[in-house]
Amino acid sequence: MWLAPEEVLVANALWVTERANPFFVLQRRRGHGQGGGLTGLLVGTLDVVLDSSARVAPYRILHQTQDSQIYWTVASGSSRREITKHWEWLENNLLQTLSIFDNEEDITTFVKGKIHGIIAEENKNLQPQGDEDPGKFKEAELKMRKQFGMPEGEKLVNYYSCSYWKGHMPRQGWLYLTVNHLCFYSFLLGKEVSLVVQWVDVTRLEKNATLLFPESIRVDTREQELFFSMFLNIGETFKLMEQLANLAMRQLLDSEGFLEDKALPTPPRPHRNISALKRDLDARAKNESYRAAFRLPGDERLDGHTSCTLWIPLSKLHVPGQMFLSSNYICFSSKEEDTCRLIIPLREVTIVEKADSCSVLPSPLSISTKSKMTFLFANLKDRDFLVQRISDFLQKMPSKHPGGSGSGRKASIEDQAPEASPAPQEELGQPASPTSRPHGVPTASQGLLKLFPGNMPMEDLGAKGAKEKMKEEWWHIHFFEYGRGVCMYRTAKTRALVLKGIPESLRGELWLLFSGAWNEMVTHPGYYAELVEKSTGKYSLATEEIERDLHRSMPEHPAFQNELGIAALRRVLTAYAFRNPTIGYCQAMNIVTSVLLLYGSEEEAFWLLVALCERMLPDYYNNRVVGALVDQGIFEELTREFLPQLSEKMQALGVIASISLSWFLTLFLSVMPFESAVVIVDCFFYEGIKVVLQVALAILDANMEQLLGCSDEGEAMTVLGRYLDNVVNKQSISPPIPHLHALLTSGDDPPAEVDIFDLLKVSYEKFSSLRAYDIEQMRFKQRLKVIQSLEDTAKRSVVRAIPGDIGFSIEELEDLYVVFKAKHLTSQYWGSGRPGAARRDPSLPYLEQYRIDASQFQELFARLAPWACGTHTPMLAGRMFRLLDRNKDSLITFKEFVTGMSGMYHGDLTDKLKVLYKLHLPPALSSEDAESALEATHYFTEDSSSEEALQQGEREGAGNENIQEKRGDGG
Repeated sequence: MWLAPEEVLVANALWVTERANPFFVLQRRRGHGQGGGLTGLLVGTLDVVLDSSARVAPYRILHQTQDSQIYWTVASGSSRREITKHWEWLENNLLQTLSIFDNEEDITTFVKGKIHGIIAEENKNLQPQGDEDPGKFKEAELKMRKQFGMPEGEKLVNYYSCSYWKGHMPRQGWLYLTVNHLCFYSFLLGKEVSLVVQWVDVTRLEKNATLLFPESIRVDTREQELFFSMFLNIGETFKLMEQLANLAMRQLLDSEGFLEDKALPTPPRPHRNISALKRDLDARAKNESYRAAFRLPGDERLDGHTSCTLWIPLSKLHVPGQMFLSSNYICFSSKEEDTCRLIIPLREVTIVEKADSCSVLPSPLSISTKSKMTFLFANLKDRDFLVQRISDFLQKMPSKHPGGSGSGRKASIEDQAPEASPAPQEELGQPASPTSRPHGVPTASQGLLKLFPGNMPMEDLGAKGAKEKMKEEWWHIHFFEYGRGVCMYRTAKTRALVLKGIPESLRGELWLLFSGAWNEMVTHPGYYAELVEKSTGKYSLATEEIERDLHRSMPEHPAFQNELGIAALRRVLTAYAFRNPTIGYCQAMNIVTSVLLLYGSEEEAFWLLVALCERMLPDYYNNRVVGALVDQGIFEELTREFLPQLSEKMQALGVIASISLSWFLTLFLSVMPFESAVVIVDCFFYEGIKVVLQVALAILDANMEQLLGCSDEGEAMTVLGRYLDNVVNKQSISPPIPHLHALLTSGDDPPAEVDIFDLLKVSYEKFSSLRAYDIEQMRFKQRLKVIQSLEDTAKRSVVRAIPGDIGFSIEELEDLYVVFKAKHLTSQYWGSGRPGAARRDPSLPYLEQYRIDASQFQELFARLAPWACGTHTPMLAGRMFRLLDRNKDSLITFKEFVTGMSGMYHGDLTDKLKVLYKLHLPPALSSEDAESALEATHYFTEDSSSEEALQQGEREGAGNENIQEKRGDGG
């Protein structure tokens, strides 16, 4: 254990030194262990006869400096293992740091401060669980607010003892992590260090180890690089910092989902020793990981998890792993990746019973489903409690599914005969949809490929038809052995079958299952039909863009050369835009949705689109395609790692940015023959984005020689385009569809054909080391870069939109924008009741996205305005705000703000007098406080032209407001 440093005058009496370095000594008590002679025997006897409270621990660590005769105890241990752990921590975290100091007194002061910090943090973590509040956390929160001037609305999440590196000198202190800020304070050796960083300003956050900074956390902003080290638990600290930075990036992205998560729940008992926010953030991280692993709906919350084994009948193996339980699902994931995954919706469960324990099968639990499948779990640590929790959740399940009479025939896909798998929409008894009337065509209740087959009967297809039948037979055998539907055992054999290509008759069904869309569809019966009905006849910017792109969606396919396919595509896209106005519609959604409609009904295609946009490809289809840009950054990073020689060339040509967006946004559907790209979509629904990244790397690798010889971007794009157009699917039973890139293959020397299954095989052989967890970590890193880059772009756009005669330089405008934006964000942090706290609408022009209210303007006025003058400042600020607020919405934009600042800072004396004069007239002067100003009415008569221009500007502003209002009404 760590000890508060105390002086030891005689270091070697009764102790033996076992390890030493220039700053620390590890000693063992004489008489402990082997040897020791007569002295050891005497010391051992003395220790034994003493009472337990006076006995000395057999191991200790002392701090020393070379020229000092005084030693300080810093740690003790009852075992060699315990003391060695402390010794290694000191060597790894302090030894190199202490060598930087020149003064031995500074070294001792630093060591004592660090040990005291570690002890305080250990005491904080070891506080008893329960309802008592020891006051430590509350005291730290109050200290944080006082030290950094934070209001009560700023909640502390956790605090840690660490060192901040200022230059080459470490400053021992406390790191406070709040919801919106990172704060650090140190007072050591008479020097004070105080830091405050907003999470929204963080551009880089990494955990690394260098020669100068041993195992440190790096935090970058646009202005500075900060390094923190010597944490007691650096992993926990970094994980929490990642979560908070992620929340801040969501705020800048300004999605609806972030606002829901941002309202952190208030604990039922506020006086608890652990930060409620820390608990909530940990729970949120576990929930997100759980939902992502099993493709579950966004509102599913993990209740708990436990280690267990799962019996797989065919393999006759007990597979070790983790069971996860939530309010609607029981899930299992094996320890070894890809061995087995299982999802059991509680709506399917019929029996949960405890089987008899035996030495071979301890604490077994049997779960049976409506589809006559039985799952056997064993080695459960607390089986009785688990059964009780499952029973509680089952009791809360509706006795009859909200799907009405049709839900009784649902029986999930497992109960269907393999030969004929009816569309789930027909099983649910869904009506054709009331939306068919406005367009005069029936709703597509099955995949468009069934309505527009275009291919010959299977028996006339020869080898292709035989191969397709063989694939179907493989899957039917798999269903027989591992189950069919949501509760299917998903094993390495499942993945192998997916890589061989899903037969067309099963493609829609398996896409629904692997993506998780089936779960949402059966739990929301009638939802799509209601959305279609509500969205019919509604017009907005999204519907205009949808109409424009409808006939560009796979125009070469017969299913979209008639009104039936076009109308179905219109309804699905419009319904989704109505469901999620934050995304609305984005180009590339039409291409993906048209393919989904080929293999599923409208309702199935809609829920597949939901799974894509909201879970599998997060933030891909918003107005700034942030998710695609993030994965583009990951692709660049992976190219540097796996293809370093090609990476430099691609960066020089600027090709990656051009190719990756079209590849990722459409899952290769727009750049590869349809029958080949759809095989990649098969793998994507099972494996996620890693397949897309693997295939992209394999494509670059296959064309490396030609790409290295390219002289410009156009040549490189042609090389890749010709290659992609010749990726063929020789097993496809559908007739080839003319591809848009066919023109690229014209020439005397067309490239050789590449089989899509060979390309997939190579991508798995060469790049299969990619893991979903690693991709998520890279996504966080790239998300910081992308969103901050977009914010910088927005800042430059705003500054360029300010008229040149405003008087401020570009640099001054950028500084003012940063201050103005920060003030707006404070209303998001603490001002939920303020008008400025309304959610920023990213669809507005950049100039109008950030706005501040009167109280915020008053704070900026007091700090920035040259007219701030003591007690009159609030009055002047209020009048100036009313003067600038031309649309009377109690908010001003950045353009209005700099206009007001420019009037005070720039211009001649007459212009400044004019501004001052206007501050004494309505609207700046409230009507009840208006004073007579008749003597000044003719003061500026000679400057009538500028007054007319001002009035004209006001009329134009009012006209723009009317246009905005009409657009808003139309939306």
